[in-house]
Amino acid sequence: MKRRLRMRAYTALLIGDVLAMTLGFLISLWLMPAVLVDQQRLLTAALPIYLILSVRTYSASTLAHWRRGLLKAAVNLFVALMLTVFIAFLVKQAAPISRLSLALAFGASALLLAISRAAIGWWCAHVFGGMPLSRLLILDGVDMPCPAGVRVTSTPRVVRQDAIHPLALDRLAKQLGGVDQVFVACLPEHRAQWATVLKGSDVRAELLVPELDAVGVIGNKHFAGVATVLISAGGFKTRDRVLKRTVDLALVLPALVVLTPLLLTVAILVLLDSPGPILFVQKRVGLGNKLFDVYKFRSMRQELSDKDGNVSAGRDDMRVTRIGRIIRSTSIDELPQLFNILKGDMSFVGPRPHAMGSLAGDQLFWEVDERYHHRHVCKPGLTGLAQVRGFRGATHRREDLINRLDADLEYVNEWSIGRDILILLATLRVVVHRNAF
Repeated sequence: MKRRLRMRAYTALLIGDVLAMTLGFLISLWLMPAVLVDQQRLLTAALPIYLILSVRTYSASTLAHWRRGLLKAAVNLFVALMLTVFIAFLVKQAAPISRLSLALAFGASALLLAISRAAIGWWCAHVFGGMPLSRLLILDGVDMPCPAGVRVTSTPRVVRQDAIHPLALDRLAKQLGGVDQVFVACLPEHRAQWATVLKGSDVRAELLVPELDAVGVIGNKHFAGVATVLISAGGFKTRDRVLKRTVDLALVLPALVVLTPLLLTVAILVLLDSPGPILFVQKRVGLGNKLFDVYKFRSMRQELSDKDGNVSAGRDDMRVTRIGRIIRSTSIDELPQLFNILKGDMSFVGPRPHAMGSLAGDQLFWEVDERYHHRHVCKPGLTGLAQVRGFRGATHRREDLINRLDADLEYVNEWSIGRDILILLATLRVVVHRNAF
């Protein structure tokens, strides 16, 4: 709930800033109608510069302390106007700028910014009560007083196993739904397991370690007077998630329009080739270890389909249909995942989603390496770094999974939108590959 309200508040801040600057410029031009049209263009050019400078002010900290955000906004406004004048000077357009008009634009915009942000700040104080983040305290075998505004839950039975089952992680992920920060107070012997579990979540997570206060560690934070250590930063930052989602939507909508004839043709061929549904739907592990339904064109005989993914498809696999061999070898069977991207379950680029029963040799994926769940800190992708490096197909050995896992973790740790674009371009070279069967 708080996350949705915060997004509305960020949107209100953005709209308020745009309106404040626009009206500020209009007031300046209204008071000085003799100003040249070129000056109007130069003043308007300050708006995108201001918005770029102010990206970091659309944050939970600004909602909690709106006065600080107002001061930063005023500074950014002044810098934006000065940069506009400097750019105008470089392109030899500084001469017609009126200093009085510029001062009026700044004064009017700053006043309207103050009014807008104060109104939104008052609303946030009323709605959030000074705490715009949703926080959860998990108690695992210990007891402690809880600060106001923090939800408390006893531990789900997730850290009692050597290898943590995806279903247990899915239950924990549902508990963490809508939570921005989670704190775990547990017995010392459980800390390593909690650290492993929460590194794959999309929530900022901290462990309470009272012993740190006795040591006097520099740099640790506190929760309810107890020292904490950060074990998960919560995945991508909000602005990075918004940017990645924007790119996904900008690509998936035209892709669905262009590929509709192909999707309909393949759907008809699958239906005519063998009895059964057109789509193969399977539970897979996604963002924050939550399970979701992934869509593929059915490429195997319905009665022989492997719902849990226990058996990887092999060359000359008798389960694969005639049409299935063609669409698997060309990766066309993956195209229905465009609808997963549209829904928001997946992204174009990210670690490939795996079935719960997937095996590397004779071990389940999540039993091979304790780092496995860390790859779920971001949305799974239609393609990924591991795929463009050639780590695709059946996983007959433990090393087959380790290679993919190393690439996935490298992608997560070094993510950038530019790298996503490079991976998409590289994917075009490996759509048809020797390991697709």
